[in-house]
Amino acid sequence: MGSVVSLSTMLDERRIWRGQPAAVPAAGQSTGFAELDMALPSGGWPEAALSEILIQAEGTGELQLLWPTLKRLSAAGERVVLIGPPHIPFAPAWQAAGISLSCLSVIQASGSDALWAAEQCLRSGACGAVLCWPQRANDRVLRRLQVAAETGQTLGFAYRPINEALNPSPAALRLSIESQPNQLRVLKCRGGLAPANPIPFNLRH
Repeated sequence: MGSVVSLSTMLDERRIWRGQPAAVPAAGQSTGFAELDMALPSGGWPEAALSEILIQAEGTGELQLLWPTLKRLSAAGERVVLIGPPHIPFAPAWQAAGISLSCLSVIQASGSDALWAAEQCLRSGACGAVLCWPQRANDRVLRRLQVAAETGQTLGFAYRPINEALNPSPAALRLSIESQPNQLRVLKCRGGLAPANPIPFNLRH
């Protein structure tokens, strides 16, 4: 029978491999929806990162999903920027949601100009959140937005069609909104596994 060798000796002599402890995801910003917060590893929107919201059609609650967060940011005097929205924002609805209009900026741009504006706003560090609707954005473009969000320590949100779920994305979080019934699916979340079950999404929350 061979001699007994202590585990510490084997580790010191590098005769076995010791894995690194799993990183604990940094705390995120609450989405304002308790069930969604509980499903995300960071407990909310990932900080200083790009989150993708994939939609089947406009008007399925994609803006209401962010209103609790934008309300909190604007109450703190943080700038909220919308870049290239598909429609002119209806100011009374945003105001009724508790979002300070004095903190809301809208940049009308499209194509490469909109992507450039989104990257600059994210990178500037002068915004609390940047919402954009990128068109024909590939992995390279999204990676630039992700890096810009990290650099500027800003919450970035990109609205894209649901069929983009088939393509990979560097976004830290990917959600899809389903309207029949109203529910959310977490497709990807940095720091953990996406939950298998959908999350009820109450527009009147």
